[in-house]
Amino acid sequence: MGGIKDEKEVLKVIYDTLDKKKGEDIEIIDIGHVSVIADHFVVASANNINQLQAMADAVDEEMTKRNIEAKQIEGNKNSTWILMDYGDIIVHLFSKEDRLFYNLEKIWVDGIKIDPKTL
Repeated sequence: MGGIKDEKEVLKVIYDTLDKKKGEDIEIIDIGHVSVIADHFVVASANNINQLQAMADAVDEEMTKRNIEAKQIEGNKNSTWILMDYGDIIVHLFSKEDRLFYNLEKIWVDGIKIDPKTL
């Protein structure tokens, strides 16, 4: 994974960063055994577009501090879904409405939810 040495440590950094920005319903899902696109999804909700952008900016800043650059970031300051691709870890940030609509947790039901306390 481009620059990521310890995935658990990076997942913890992402989780903690989203939590500090008041992200809601933060979930970490291990999809490595059911998909080749990534090992983990991190999914979180925001109350509004400003919070969503603040969460994305904070994650990107923390990752950059660790010399981990996103392969791609989809979404902009007006988006209600921001996808941040860090290779083996993909971060999905949603408005509450979009999260309910797209329901990634149901689509990836075969994934294993990880308790952030175990990171």
